[in-house]
Amino acid sequence: MRKIAIARTRREFLKEAAAFTAAAALASCAPATQTDQTPSQGQDAESPEAPPAASVEEVQPGVPRNECLILENPSGTVQPADDFNRWRSGYSGSWVCGLQQLALDALWYIDPNAGVNGVWDNALAAEKPIYNEDFTQMTVKLRQGIYWSDGVEFTADDLYYTVDTIMKNSGLSNNGLFTGNIEKMEQPDKYTVIFYLKAPNSRFHSAFTVRWGATYIMPKHIFEKEADPVAFKFNPPVSLGAYVLKDFDPNGKWYLWERREDWKRTTVALLGDVDVKYAMYIDPGPSDKRVIAQTAHQLDVIHDITPEGRITLAKNSPTSVGWFKSFPWAHPDPTLPAVIYNNEKPGLDKKEVRWALTLAIDIAQVAMASYKGAATISAIHVPPTGMYPHYYHEPLEPWLNDFTIKVGGKDYKPYDPTAAQRIADLARESLGDLVPSDPETIKKYIGAGWWKYDPEAAEQLMLDAGMQKGSDGKWKLPDGSPFKVPMMSLGESNPTMNRAAAAVVENWKAFGVEATLEPQANLWPIQSSGEYSASFAWVIETWGGDPDLFFFLQSWHSKFYVPSGESAAGTNSMRWKHPELDRIIESIQQISFDDPKGVELGLEYCKLAAQEMPITPIMAYNVFTTMDTTYFTGYPSVDDPYTDPVPNWGNTKYMFIKVKPKKS
Repeated sequence: MRKIAIARTRREFLKEAAAFTAAAALASCAPATQTDQTPSQGQDAESPEAPPAASVEEVQPGVPRNECLILENPSGTVQPADDFNRWRSGYSGSWVCGLQQLALDALWYIDPNAGVNGVWDNALAAEKPIYNEDFTQMTVKLRQGIYWSDGVEFTADDLYYTVDTIMKNSGLSNNGLFTGNIEKMEQPDKYTVIFYLKAPNSRFHSAFTVRWGATYIMPKHIFEKEADPVAFKFNPPVSLGAYVLKDFDPNGKWYLWERREDWKRTTVALLGDVDVKYAMYIDPGPSDKRVIAQTAHQLDVIHDITPEGRITLAKNSPTSVGWFKSFPWAHPDPTLPAVIYNNEKPGLDKKEVRWALTLAIDIAQVAMASYKGAATISAIHVPPTGMYPHYYHEPLEPWLNDFTIKVGGKDYKPYDPTAAQRIADLARESLGDLVPSDPETIKKYIGAGWWKYDPEAAEQLMLDAGMQKGSDGKWKLPDGSPFKVPMMSLGESNPTMNRAAAAVVENWKAFGVEATLEPQANLWPIQSSGEYSASFAWVIETWGGDPDLFFFLQSWHSKFYVPSGESAAGTNSMRWKHPELDRIIESIQQISFDDPKGVELGLEYCKLAAQEMPITPIMAYNVFTTMDTTYFTGYPSVDDPYTDPVPNWGNTKYMFIKVKPKKS
């Protein structure tokens, strides 16, 4: 998180590759073969064996199709195509072309799900980070016997050089993080580095941990030869992972990777065999073309498609499987799409108003409008993904059922435990038996409850906050001015999220709020600046597999608060401040990463967020990752959640341990 010997020039090779790409593109545009065979609920839709050898084509000369796993590059076409410097600030290209998944490596990995060998994986590091008593010193012990693809051994020299180079160059990622935290470093031996920190930080290791913006390790023997490590393209990339770059399209349409002959000298080999010989990251085009390509068995792993596209594959492609075997198919990402309020805007600065807007949302309508019902809802302020239902959602269910807020001076129970059931019933009207009916399955797939859709209670909360309702049925602020709530959305760059935002806006308009939908080409800087009222996006991302919430909570401490008009520090774009929240964050910071008390503090945060409602949680960001079982098996799923199937994360490397070619 594997021939044909042809003597030809580079130009000839590229010509042949381009011809194949064009042919494949033409083939993928052919009408899909229709079938009446729909995978039955709860059954794997896999062929017993691969196609006959006579039908197996080549991806490129000498690269058989049945030996090459083809994955969608979520970024599409990469430009510039020849740049592999993952460490440069603002770098946004080749990190989704297979580089970080197949060729780079980090000290530690935390899987958002169960993991191959548990959630935590000591990769380049031989063990977990070693902190001193007050968390001002972190010692890293490295594995021995790991080698770069050019035969040079990986050692502490590489780790020390990586951090030192980043600290000396402001144009490299994590420069500010390292210069702000590190007082000095020591390298006592060939496999040890000690970091002395400027202040206690029990989570400093997260800077070297995937699933987040981990610092991947540079090959010192390559970079030290370059005068400018920022401008260096690192082409060809020297690999620390199980694969090396075999070739790529100069136009950035595809990247072909080949398993190293010495792949057993990499960290992946510590967890299992790597049987996939080749991997290719490609730009397959928009959602409809991805569906066509997989139906034609020209795309093994789709990163994401629309709900309509996934329904089409469920009906027409028996070999296509998702995270769930049936509805809702999609993989829940450890991200929480939500209605994010600017807590400093008039009206929105009152929790009664934020709660009123929450109770004016019909979650079933939002789920149907966005995901055709294939949503995974969450009433609390953490995503319902990975191990989080076990750590947070299930333990809080009794509390949510008894939870009350004041409405008109009286106790009111806002929680609706039937919300997921209502969504399933609506989805079944159009999708029939594809939608489960068993209550426990619905809870597992769609979630548990959510907040009530109760416009009457919402109206009373608005009145409690001093809001006024005009004769035109529109709400006004206490001073009599119109209560306007423009809602930013991601627009066509994310149609599913945009449709969810539109549904919320329609709910609010029906309630009497002057709400409008305002799609943004680049939502994130506006959200960070606080120059908005509401936004349908996310500020909460989690480890997923590990219960620790510090990753996103740390910047919510009041010491990092900046007023609207200034760029938010971290993810507190809603400008929420609360003394109890400060206490929770400070308490988490004073305990180790895996201290069980962290879950207790996380539960306290969830209760506080429910009371204050600084944002309205909606659902998981469900990703319709779809995998074709024609040539390969062993993909991750809810029944075998060893990693996430989405191909843009560094955790994707674990797929290559368990995914196996079908026998001819």
